[in-house]
Amino acid sequence: MSYLELASISHYYFSEKNATHALGNISFSIEKGSFTSLLGPSGCGKTTLLSIIAQLIKPTEGTVKLNEIPLDQQQSSIGYMLQQDYLFPWKTILANVCIGPKIQRTLNDQDYQRAKNLLSKIGLSDVAHQYPDQLSGGMRQRVALARTLMTDPALFLLDEPFSALDYQTKLILEDFVLDLLKEYQKTSILVTHDIGEAIAMSDDIYIMNRKPGTIHLHVEVPDPVRALSPFEARKHPQYQELFDFIWKEMTNLESEDPINSSTL
Repeated sequence: MSYLELASISHYYFSEKNATHALGNISFSIEKGSFTSLLGPSGCGKTTLLSIIAQLIKPTEGTVKLNEIPLDQQQSSIGYMLQQDYLFPWKTILANVCIGPKIQRTLNDQDYQRAKNLLSKIGLSDVAHQYPDQLSGGMRQRVALARTLMTDPALFLLDEPFSALDYQTKLILEDFVLDLLKEYQKTSILVTHDIGEAIAMSDDIYIMNRKPGTIHLHVEVPDPVRALSPFEARKHPQYQELFDFIWKEMTNLESEDPINSSTL
């Protein structure tokens, strides 16, 4: 049984003069505990689709189900990690990690202890009482990760969370984030423009076409690559083979009319 199921998702953006067909008849399913990436050219609707899964946007057509129940009929928590960390600059790191329970008005001593444990887990217990402007970009993203995990989300959504970081920090954080999500057994979906990142972190990759956004191709990452850390995965021969294949597909999407969906 699939954990997350998208069925016939279509979406339009309406203005006074026209309607933009952003997504068209998207259907796929995700297994519990897996890591899935959405790849595609700019304007293909990746972030729109992620926003629908996060219930920030209601789709024009179609349903999103979690454990066979429509998401809009349940109270499941969904974590969302963005390119910017959006930490409150006037709050300490510990207070930022606790912001979820505070907003929910459930903050108690157990939450504070859980937040301290998370900061220890991500190697930042020594900066718990510092402020965001005292931390590096990579450290701030780790804090954002801990803040999201504090709500124990049923789904963990990532919208290009490493794109603003330097390459070395990005590689370090890829390993770190994936290890932590696997440890907490989180079902995760990543939106990215980075083919290498998608291959190194994912179990499955969905390549999207545009005008409207549709699923062009489903790619399963080979088991030998999936078994490695993102850093080590980049050294595997099958990584380069898959990178070249996806690069060709993405290049074709940029230059050709939409083609039929298929599966690798």
